[in-house]
Amino acid sequence: MQETPTNTNTVADEDRYQLKTYAKWPISLERGEGCYVYDSDGKRYLDLYGGHAVVATGHCHPKIVRAIQEQAAQFIFYSNVVYNGVRARAVRKLVEAAGPPYYQAFLANSGSEANENAIKLARALTGRTEVISLEGSFHGRTYGSLSATGIAKYSAYLNTPVPAHRIVPARDAAGAVSDKTAALLVEPIQSLGGITVIPGELLAGMRQACSNHDALLIFDEVQVGIGRTGQFLYSGINDVYPDLVTLAKGIASGFPASALLLTEAVARQVKSGDLGTTFGGGPLACACIEATLDVIQEEDILGNVRRVSSHAHNELSRLPIVEEVRGAGLLLGLRFAGPWASAKSVQRELQAKGILTGTSDDPSILRLMPPLIITEAQIDSFITTLASL
Repeated sequence: MQETPTNTNTVADEDRYQLKTYAKWPISLERGEGCYVYDSDGKRYLDLYGGHAVVATGHCHPKIVRAIQEQAAQFIFYSNVVYNGVRARAVRKLVEAAGPPYYQAFLANSGSEANENAIKLARALTGRTEVISLEGSFHGRTYGSLSATGIAKYSAYLNTPVPAHRIVPARDAAGAVSDKTAALLVEPIQSLGGITVIPGELLAGMRQACSNHDALLIFDEVQVGIGRTGQFLYSGINDVYPDLVTLAKGIASGFPASALLLTEAVARQVKSGDLGTTFGGGPLACACIEATLDVIQEEDILGNVRRVSSHAHNELSRLPIVEEVRGAGLLLGLRFAGPWASAKSVQRELQAKGILTGTSDDPSILRLMPPLIITEAQIDSFITTLASL
């Protein structure tokens, strides 16, 4: 069902003055609360897209809002040339939440930037150039991260990709690692690729191959990290621990921020000046990171993800319209049967009925990436709407 965009002045101004690089939905959102957003006409939507897996603690969580207000009134920004109390608290809480073997964190501004720094660091520390990544992966829009991306319609945009990037099928990745390899970059659940879960035995083989050849294993947890699968990190599942982990999306509940986690063995090789950023780790960003981590702990967000995702998987699997439920935690992909084989058509119908969802590079997969605070009742509301299509 095609809808007319709301708030024509907003639409006209964005279309005129913002570079047209985004395929936008025909709605103008102006407010959010919890798992709901509201358009300029006041229509309410259940947000199962989460601003692209970003609003981990829900829209405008009171603790996040308060942290922004208080920090903005006290100290908005200074760079990493000085120490700062909120930064110290944020990195400590982040590393402690991640747990061993992660020892230190580098703070940045986006998932692409975190991945760029991981790639750069791997090449610098190993003295090698080759970076291997997987078909179906997405690692960002900056030059190096896009060169590592395994979805052709994105990486093909580069007529001169960064050299020494090699993209292979997941089943061949362990065998591709050699003494020439600086790093193997893996998205454990390929979200944009269609919610494709890399099997645990393949990840274990990749870990062993990297160890055998003194290459670094990097997990891109930009979407799967910060509790989305019901564990704080995907790293450690099946006892597979990468050397480096990149985080973004939900790390600051919507404020631009990201992080690179390093094991002690890697962190002790990094020297002053090896990495840097002006805005990464600014006080306002760190206030949002700290508040997000506090909410995750205080409100048992990980437990909620496990409970609600189990309920969602069980109930969705019973629907005749649903052919397959894939993914983990609250990063789910749905494949539909019969006349609803196109995920975009399902997405449009749901949007018209007040529910926001995502699509993927696989045209048959609808993505669900809701706030981690979503309830079973809200999932049931979605399921009732889906069953009515």
